[in-house]
Amino acid sequence: MNQEPLSMAVQLAGCEYRFACQPSEREELLDAARYLDLKMREIRDHGGNTLNAQAIAVMAALNLSHELLRQQCQWTEAESLVKNQVRDLLQKVDAALSLDTPTSV
Repeated sequence: MNQEPLSMAVQLAGCEYRFACQPSEREELLDAARYLDLKMREIRDHGGNTLNAQAIAVMAALNLSHELLRQQCQWTEAESLVKNQVRDLLQKVDAALSLDTPTSV
């Protein structure tokens, strides 16, 4: 069942932004806004004082995109490693089971 969108406001680097969202998404979006606000403030506080809000937002978006892509790469590598380990274990199980199989006379 579709719920009516909620109107909500968030603070990002001292500026208020309003948007609508589904009630079920509210908490996750607030968490995302808090994280983005933290990243934008870090950029501003570490030499970005001369940048406008748009430039800080673009830099934060680029940094977060880089973080996401790096995380996806790490997950892909970990997934591949786990698949290889599972395959190796299955081969060992198959080998052990074939040793225990009685032969008929």
